[in-house]
Amino acid sequence: MADAVPYLDLAAQYRDIKPEIQAAIDRILETNQYILGSEVKAFEGAFASAHGATHAVALNSGTSALHLALLALGVGPGDEVITTPFTFVATVAAIGYTGATPVFVDIDPASFTIDPARIEAAITARTKVILPVHLYGQAADMDPIMAIAERHGLPVVEDAAQAHLAEYRGHRVGSIGAIGCFSFYPGKNLGAYGEGGAAVTNDDRYADAMRVLRDWGQTTRYHHVVKGYNYRMDGLQGAILGVKLPHLAAWTDGRRRVAEAYRAALAPHDVRVPAEMSYARHVYHVYAIRVADRPACQQALQAAGIHTGIHYPIPVHLQEAWAELGHARGDFPHAERAADEVLSLPMYAELTDDQIARVSDAVLALGTTARG
Repeated sequence: MADAVPYLDLAAQYRDIKPEIQAAIDRILETNQYILGSEVKAFEGAFASAHGATHAVALNSGTSALHLALLALGVGPGDEVITTPFTFVATVAAIGYTGATPVFVDIDPASFTIDPARIEAAITARTKVILPVHLYGQAADMDPIMAIAERHGLPVVEDAAQAHLAEYRGHRVGSIGAIGCFSFYPGKNLGAYGEGGAAVTNDDRYADAMRVLRDWGQTTRYHHVVKGYNYRMDGLQGAILGVKLPHLAAWTDGRRRVAEAYRAALAPHDVRVPAEMSYARHVYHVYAIRVADRPACQQALQAAGIHTGIHYPIPVHLQEAWAELGHARGDFPHAERAADEVLSLPMYAELTDDQIARVSDAVLALGTTARG
């Protein structure tokens, strides 16, 4: 039997850039700049520029980016933040960290992102921020979201954890709202070799606030003006990300090549492949098809040597950890159906034509169980 097709192959990416990575690690070991430092600062500038932003604040995770973004905007106990239940739990956890309450809005089933037509009805006197998620690498529909936010005097925080270099109507996501939040978890399109994140903004005040908050609330060493956090980026991660960022555009093109090959092979046979919305340039962090019988499909693909993932099997409003919000099945039907049906196929720039064909053929061999 042929070798299995892994869901993700980080080693293949590393092999291509190993000398550059080793040189970056050596620089950190020679300079001892293990926390923040010049390599992190250089990466911040390059990452901000890549996303059309004035500032990037490098952090220890994407979750920390969301937390500090909300704090910089003044979110706190008694406030509400509007977001989607179909996301990784970090989106909602960060809201809870501030003492605010998440208010959910269902998704548009074609894009998997928050449905702008449902947002306004969720706004109350306690709403402080609208937090759309650019899920799977596709931008949420930002024009109507920003119009609603402007009408109600609300800032927008973009959860772009899965959307490095994704575009909305030709503009890079992250710098459309007040603050954009990214994750560099190893499996992300731009991944560190450990944890990492960043918040980007065009507002000097928000950038300054987040820089102070990430470093124990210090403006200068041992001068703590607010109660802050230890959310600083490691120097090693900054150096590694600085090496990887110049390759990101080519890796993104590679992901889009894989996505197009999947679409060409699967869509004519009524497999429900991801829709790339007319306003978006999708970067395919996840390639999630929709299937009628996910357990059967996943088991059969595993038997054929095709590794898959599920992002995400339980929407946040049905998670036990958020039971206090009082939601039940049926409250957000589009999110619930997506959670029941999505199945993520292998997706990374280094997938070969032969591997793509093997995955596609294995999906087609499933017959009606692979039709959403």
